Amino acid sequence: MTQADIIIENARILTMDPAHPRAEAIAISGKTILALGSNTDIAALAGPRTRRVDACGRTVLPGLVEGHMHLFGGAFGLRYLQLGGVKTLDALRSKLHRYAAENPNATLLICKATDYSLLVSTEAYPRQMLDEVLSERPVLCFASDHHTAWANTIALQRAGLLHGREMPEGHEVMMGPDGTATGELRELSAIDPVMALRNSGGREVLGMFGIEPEVAPTDAQREDDMRVMKEGLAYCASFGFTSLHNMDGNRYQLDLLHTLEERGELICRIQVPFHLTPEKSLSTLEDASWMHENYQSELLRSGRVKMFMDGVVDSGTAVLVDEYSDAPGWRGGPLHSAERFSAAVTEADRRGLQMSVHAIGDGAVRRVLDGYEAARDANGARDSRHRIEHIELLHPDDLHRFKELGVVASMQPPHVPGAMDFPFDPWRAKVGEARWPHAFPVRALANAGVPIVFASDWPVSDINPMRGVMAAMTRQRWTEACPDNRLSLEEALYGYTAGGAYAAFDETRLGRLKPGMQADIVVMDHDLEALEVNEIGKTRAALTLCAGAITWEA
Repeated sequence: MTQADIIIENARILTMDPAHPRAEAIAISGKTILALGSNTDIAALAGPRTRRVDACGRTVLPGLVEGHMHLFGGAFGLRYLQLGGVKTLDALRSKLHRYAAENPNATLLICKATDYSLLVSTEAYPRQMLDEVLSERPVLCFASDHHTAWANTIALQRAGLLHGREMPEGHEVMMGPDGTATGELRELSAIDPVMALRNSGGREVLGMFGIEPEVAPTDAQREDDMRVMKEGLAYCASFGFTSLHNMDGNRYQLDLLHTLEERGELICRIQVPFHLTPEKSLSTLEDASWMHENYQSELLRSGRVKMFMDGVVDSGTAVLVDEYSDAPGWRGGPLHSAERFSAAVTEADRRGLQMSVHAIGDGAVRRVLDGYEAARDANGARDSRHRIEHIELLHPDDLHRFKELGVVASMQPPHVPGAMDFPFDPWRAKVGEARWPHAFPVRALANAGVPIVFASDWPVSDINPMRGVMAAMTRQRWTEACPDNRLSLEEALYGYTAGGAYAAFDETRLGRLKPGMQADIVVMDHDLEALEVNEIGKTRAALTLCAGAITWEA
């Protein structure tokens, strides 16, 4: 009889395996699950060297999957000033002055998670409001979604933006009636000139846009970059994550992760996509194939192509089918033409690559679905599991197309306005009440049999998956016309476990607890089923195992 290396007993195990949904104990041998069953049955597999973990009646789950995140940016961003919960200029002044004093040599003070309502006034521009807080040093405040930022006057002057600058479609330096910039910057091209003021070397967005370092990093830089990666991996493991679907990356980032893997320091499974930006030609998909062919290990993989179709509703850069409620005639500008996008998807699909496309507005979602349909028509149907990321608004005419095209819905429960940290407005005001019933349509997609994976989009929102689970369970209807989008505990957990595994073609080895599957397991610090729903977000991992190895222990 094979003896277990680790036994977790006295547990409330939710296996996510419909055939055997619950167990009391689980045995692990090497990297795989040996058996599940009662405490008595599993105790018989213990030997003199077996480590026995008493779960004390707490919940045990398959290792959690973070289905959409930005590892390096999230980890590096922990070093910036976090403005979550800051609602007044006085509170901002207190935090920013302290942060400035702690970072006297920073040439740009960068703040994260700024509330869209913080710098709104009818009497002053956002830059002037920031000037009231701190005027003598450049300041840049990012919104949580990273699609909008606000800069003070000195930052705009030094970046050459105070009097505006021509931008690509969908990117904008917002201008006031007096011909000067208000301080609000929408999308990457508008934000980049201010970010260029920083003296960190730009490494905080390493791989974010799929661009390789212009200058080969020194050995010291490589080691520091890997240190940031390790900090991020450890942070993820502390929440119970064993698999990460990264949404940015390049060859350099893959190389760093590969080095960590060779050193035995890659403690989470991670996927890194090829990023196809509007500036790149379709011939660069050859690089995507190279990444796919050369990175296919147990812990580190490529094989996806990431694209953006639009921006975000809050800044008016999401693409809608009908005009914005607060901007007559404006529907947003797509980042790819229909012809360019269909050609890109068709070529990626021909190469056997999976797609992950950011599409927030219903117009962007429709264009992505059109591209997926064009690829199927050109190449023939296959199990591609192409994904759409976010789907904050879905036109009801397009719901049936997800199932018909085999599309995976990648959604973020924390992003729903009012569900967790994001305010109701400006999102709801821009979309308009008539379209609220079609917002973040998780129940409609689930009822239609569409595979769903959940995520945080860290660092856009808090990575804590149990806060995401709580947000999914407690979501409120905005009006009587809105459907009930609340999920049960098991439905929400499924999106962070088996749903994530399916989205990555990993359902035969991950996402469920059953004999022969990989021993990716998390022991929570509470019995989730015994808690009031509003307490679930306070829980965290007590023990995390990836491939049978303990990666986090509280």
